[in-house]
Amino acid sequence: MSLETEQLARRIHEIDERVANLRYDVDQKEIQKLTLERRTMDSLFKLLTREESLRTHLADNDALLTEETDAEFAAMIEEDKLRLKRELEAVLAQIEEERIPKDPDDDKNIIVEIRGGVGGDEAALFAADLFRMYSYFASQHGLKIEVISSHPTEIGGFKEVIFSVLGVGSYKLFKFESGVHRVQRVPETEASGRIHTSTATVAVLPEAEDVDVHIDDADIKLELFHASGHGGQNVQKVETAVRMTHIPTGITASCQDERSQLKNKEKALKVLRSRVYEFMKEKADSEMIDERRAQIGSGMRNMRIRTYNFPQGRLTDHRIGLSLYNLPLIMGGNLDPVVDALHRASREKTLETPILQGGDDD
Repeated sequence: MSLETEQLARRIHEIDERVANLRYDVDQKEIQKLTLERRTMDSLFKLLTREESLRTHLADNDALLTEETDAEFAAMIEEDKLRLKRELEAVLAQIEEERIPKDPDDDKNIIVEIRGGVGGDEAALFAADLFRMYSYFASQHGLKIEVISSHPTEIGGFKEVIFSVLGVGSYKLFKFESGVHRVQRVPETEASGRIHTSTATVAVLPEAEDVDVHIDDADIKLELFHASGHGGQNVQKVETAVRMTHIPTGITASCQDERSQLKNKEKALKVLRSRVYEFMKEKADSEMIDERRAQIGSGMRNMRIRTYNFPQGRLTDHRIGLSLYNLPLIMGGNLDPVVDALHRASREKTLETPILQGGDDD
């Protein structure tokens, strides 16, 4: 066993002992942190163990070849060596990837905000299409969708829809979706068959816990108002809708979808905390030039990242020059080819980008 493998095994054992002595009802945050660390270390530990096993088998085969006189058996050994070498190459590539610094937010739940942009009703319909696409995509990966708030239009679109995606790895799957999405298609209401261009904006926020960013009650301005409705018996007679403002930053969040004021408060606070957390992250990232260079456009809400061309059945991601001609499948939630390509591009840029060890920036 190598020194690195021994160190990992020792740390995993320490974590297991530490977690066993904690109380879930009291130390939940620390347990979650340690569990995440263990999961990351365990993955690398298994890969390193597999690497050592493969190298041992290859050495054994080499030893056999020096002694073997039977040509047919020697050929079998050589064939086995080729198989082991191919597997070793794959394992080494996985180890290299595991050693790339992880985004600490990758395993977090997320809050996704979709808003219709340029294009009026057609933009709102496109926002609804994106919501459905993301819902199908999340479901395919065993993740759960919970709508926080929405502003639907009369023709079935969304002026705005905000929802949570719950499950380990949510942020990792969705992290590159932030930005301006453009659609080119013929609207159903267009009699002349002319192609229209509309947009929708998407923002993906890692769901922040109180341990990530603490917001004092004194820093929140709370406003209550009547939820809007369509009249009749559904109009709220009490002030259940909530708007919260984080006084130091001016960031706001509101919720009126629930009939309970308490539930609306909980949802609004969840969104507010995540927006403040994202604001703090962007502020810190702006000071890390190298890290920003290594990104492929995630988190930049005013950046046009993707075009959905329905007449051609084409999706183009402008950040990496990727074009796929299976748009119906993608809109049905098959986003994996796009997401996988974005992650590969991100890894390549990360490996290409030198890490500054000090000195002045150019």
